[in-house]
Amino acid sequence: MAEPGEGLPEEVLALIFRHLSLRDRAAAARVCRAWAAAATCSAVWHDTKISCECELEGMLPPYLSACLDHVHKLRLEFEPSRKPSRRAAIELLMVLAGRALGLRGLRLECRGEKPLFDAGRDILEAVHAVCGAASQLRHLDLRCLPFTLDDALVLQAARSCPELHSLFLDNSTLVGSVGPGSVLKLLEACPRLRALGLHLASLSHAILEALAAPDRAPFALLALRCACPEDARASPLPNEAWVALRRRHPGLAVELELEPALPAESVTRVLQPAVPVAALRLNLSGDTVGPVRFAAHHYAATLCALEVRAAASAELNAALEELAARCAALREVHCFCVVSHSVLDAFRAHCPRLRTYTLKLTREPHPWRPTLVA
Repeated sequence: MAEPGEGLPEEVLALIFRHLSLRDRAAAARVCRAWAAAATCSAVWHDTKISCECELEGMLPPYLSACLDHVHKLRLEFEPSRKPSRRAAIELLMVLAGRALGLRGLRLECRGEKPLFDAGRDILEAVHAVCGAASQLRHLDLRCLPFTLDDALVLQAARSCPELHSLFLDNSTLVGSVGPGSVLKLLEACPRLRALGLHLASLSHAILEALAAPDRAPFALLALRCACPEDARASPLPNEAWVALRRRHPGLAVELELEPALPAESVTRVLQPAVPVAALRLNLSGDTVGPVRFAAHHYAATLCALEVRAAASAELNAALEELAARCAALREVHCFCVVSHSVLDAFRAHCPRLRTYTLKLTREPHPWRPTLVA
């Protein structure tokens, strides 16, 4: 009798198996010899997502352990408040640290709520270990890790990961502990870095100058989150430094996220005319109309995405209409407050590249779903 996978080439089976969950891959590997070979080949594991909430229980499955050498890009999900999920994530990271020669990308995503007063020391130690071992690591994304990141982690990456292309540290913690000095050392040690996510307090004039250096490789993305008290006290960055950086990297895109912790005077220091803002997210406790108008006047050539969380008002409607008329390159706009019909009409009329929007004319139950433009 022919085996179930006998009629399909291994590369076709691998293409199918790479879309399966961890459990389903393990089940497929037990069907027959042909499926086992396909399910464990490198093509299946090159880009892998693992959820510690539903796929890992107890000890690391032997099947997964045998395939970790093939993993180049890993997206790891876990729930820090659930001990089994947390233990599984730490165990997996430590195993990777012991054999991470081929790892190129790591993205950690926490689900659910983190325990109160949880500093995440065990998780961060495991991340340190991976960074220390994965000398070929090119992409590290910690935006969804709800723990305070510090200089030690950045310096570890600087020492051990010279091939880094992207590093995202702009997570949702309310305390910023990464200083500009360690970021400067990172830039010196990682000359190919082209995407960086930081809290505003981690950025400095010297960092902008380092990025604008003549021998610097092309730099594409700077994501800045302004959400903690340290960000509100950050030193202002002169507009001239942004002019120089933009001249050196004409394709640079900046993503700005301004949270309620930022007072009005800090907002005006952050929003400099020469910043090439491609994405702007406003969730301010104070004035939102002013920043929207500022964006309309200064970011019209670069702004592609706008998100606003504010109270509805006639002034905000007028500011949004002005922005729609000036920012023709917008591809998405999301306002989490009720807007007037004229606002919706303005974005539809003036933004031909618009692909998705959240512009509600009446209150709806949350979550508000965006509208896709055909």
